[in-house]
Amino acid sequence: MKSGISRFSLEGKKAVVTGGAGLIGKELVKGLAELGATTILAEIDQDRGRTAAGALKAGNLDVIYRRLDVAKKKSVSNLIDSIDKKYGRIDIWVNAAYPKTRDWGVKFNDVRNASWRKNIDMHLSGYFICCKEIAEYMRKQRSGSIINIASTYGIVGPEFSIYENTKMTMPAAYSAIKGGIINFTRFLASYYGKYNVRVNCVSPGGVYERQPKVFVRKYVAKTPLKRMAKTTDISAGVVYLASDAAEYVTGHNLVIDGGWTII
Repeated sequence: MKSGISRFSLEGKKAVVTGGAGLIGKELVKGLAELGATTILAEIDQDRGRTAAGALKAGNLDVIYRRLDVAKKKSVSNLIDSIDKKYGRIDIWVNAAYPKTRDWGVKFNDVRNASWRKNIDMHLSGYFICCKEIAEYMRKQRSGSIINIASTYGIVGPEFSIYENTKMTMPAAYSAIKGGIINFTRFLASYYGKYNVRVNCVSPGGVYERQPKVFVRKYVAKTPLKRMAKTTDISAGVVYLASDAAEYVTGHNLVIDGGWTII
């Protein structure tokens, strides 16, 4: 039995990160691979996916690209089958995909009903499809860790004042989706716990991505730790939940926001 710092090791584990070529996704893939996991970077955009995986492999990390459309059950089941045939197990599955329509980010009064439905279906339903397929797989192998990426805006309402004098806003569907993911995670943890399948989520605060200076200034002013998140802040939490160090943690929403939601 592992003890001490060795409980954080992912040596020999097989991991999947959906949306693995995204801003946060790439860092999650890197973090899991650095601790020893063979990590599948699953991404719908083949060019981005191959480029991201290639860069990580060049750093001597065990990373493999596979195409995945989280909104299509066949795509998800095919990926699981192919990994199972190659490795015989999947230990970690991280849902970090962020599918969205082209009109994502319009103000609430301009949101079309069709756009709302499409975003809910791609994102929230996509997480449902992935979770259902991989949880059933892990149930049969009697072990596994599923981690869903949620958001602080799945916990609290948006602070719209930080978007003033910018072209940015917080999409209404985002709050509904991320709030749904948090409680869906609790449902799954309760349902699959008896099979030794752990299900948790991580709620990041705002991650710095060269946003307008006025936005960053207002965001930082409201945050107790006085900075926006780095992608490495998020990956550290995911790596913990994926590891044996968190073997008694399930149904938890790990908030990584510099204190944004406490005030």
